[in-house]
Amino acid sequence: MENETGRRRYTSLRRVSQAQQTRAEIAEAARRLFVAQGWAATTVRDVAREAGVAVPTVYAAYQNKAGLVWALADAADLAAGLPQQLDELEATADPRQHLAAMAGYDRRLFERAGDLIALIRDAGRTEPDFADFYLKGRRRVGKHRREVFRSWPDGTLRAGLDVRTAVDVYAALCSIDVFTTLRVERSWSADRIETWWAEALPRELLA
Repeated sequence: MENETGRRRYTSLRRVSQAQQTRAEIAEAARRLFVAQGWAATTVRDVAREAGVAVPTVYAAYQNKAGLVWALADAADLAAGLPQQLDELEATADPRQHLAAMAGYDRRLFERAGDLIALIRDAGRTEPDFADFYLKGRRRVGKHRREVFRSWPDGTLRAGLDVRTAVDVYAALCSIDVFTTLRVERSWSADRIETWWAEALPRELLA
């Protein structure tokens, strides 16, 4: 009886694992097609064919195309190492190290999910939900940066620079467009971009 219970338990775990694997394969297939063909040109049937599953399986896992993009976007923060950034921020009170940690996170995010970010931004030109999602994401990032900058002692920021402007300057330097220009057009390595950000941000922001 005990062995039978154990087999049922492992069978259940195996089914969960298989379902998670199927979801991951569907998401990866969707990402490939969205990036290669664009959001509008990709259908749920295309995703199902690319993933090697039935169309109803895609709907059961993610409901629709938008659900796929939301899931991919939620995974982007984890892929970029959000917990690592938080640990690095909490490990020191040095503003330079804070900026280095934030630049490191942005580098990882753009390196691993830059194509997805561009996809969501581009889809937002014709899909209001995507435009809203993209803007909410940018506002969330801006709020996080404000919290970091406000935690610094008075006089940390360069003279004449308030927190709001400091966030704007950071956003101008550490953006997907800057990363793509340096990485693709100028052939910089991701390490070099991160190092440049870590050096340029203190020059622009700190007293």
